[in-house]
Amino acid sequence: MENLGSLFQKIMDDSRILIHEPMSMHTTFRIGGPADYFLLPQSPDEVQKIIEICSQNGTPWFVVGNGSNLLVSDQGCRGVIIQIFRNMSGISIENQCIRAQAGASLKALSKEAMEASLTGFEFAGGIPGTLGGAVAMNAGAYGGEMKDVLEEVTVLTRSGRQMTLQADQLELGYRSSVVKTKDYIVLEAVMRLEPGDKESIRAVMGDLSRQRHSKQPLEYPSAGSTFKRPQGHFAGKLIMDAGLRGYRLGGAQVSEKHCGFVVNCGGASASDVIGVMRHVQEEVWRQFQVELEPEVKLLGDFS
Repeated sequence: MENLGSLFQKIMDDSRILIHEPMSMHTTFRIGGPADYFLLPQSPDEVQKIIEICSQNGTPWFVVGNGSNLLVSDQGCRGVIIQIFRNMSGISIENQCIRAQAGASLKALSKEAMEASLTGFEFAGGIPGTLGGAVAMNAGAYGGEMKDVLEEVTVLTRSGRQMTLQADQLELGYRSSVVKTKDYIVLEAVMRLEPGDKESIRAVMGDLSRQRHSKQPLEYPSAGSTFKRPQGHFAGKLIMDAGLRGYRLGGAQVSEKHCGFVVNCGGASASDVIGVMRHVQEEVWRQFQVELEPEVKLLGDFS
């Protein structure tokens, strides 16, 4: 691992190479043990070189944004974490198109769209993630999805090849895309919006924000919706109907405000969260024969 550090120093300054970095500092759950290496690239070229170094040394690597849909094990994660976030978050607007780097936050993008009097991205203003993760997961809320606005996406393959995909090549479905299935890395994306009235857009965003705050447990750290929506059902309602509202293990709890969320109500470990998730899955299956599939991505050892 010492040799890896010297290789990374050839392409990045030391301030962006963190060793044994606690992942609890980089997830919205505020949970997670240390990463061997936590790197903060500031260009697609650096991302590409990091992947080359990892591949040549047989070192596992994983890309994160702001950690909003992620649960990292208490033991942390071996290898290299590549964070594409604030160092790669540029946004530019030309006519009705917004071009942004993968680390741009959805909140910042929605604000830029509003300031440019462009409508169609209001749904994403309260989603606590980055553009890269939103593309990979085809993120959506309140009737809108990324597939409604994406025009093209530039990605890096696991072999380090850069390519641009048009919207019809992205295979966007419910919480899925070709980016996710082929494990591509999003570098940037172009979204096409429609002209609108700034004050009307602001009003819609304000209304959606009020709805989100009234219905979701934003006062506690979480990773967002814990489970995907099962076909023909709503995960939160199934969990509530199973009598699991407020179910708690250690510092992790099924939210009393919205049963679709498992929250960190104080000092939760990853083991606590997994324990709650597995109990919820078992009870929902036992009572309703519906399988709940995690929407939260797991990183590290959970055996």
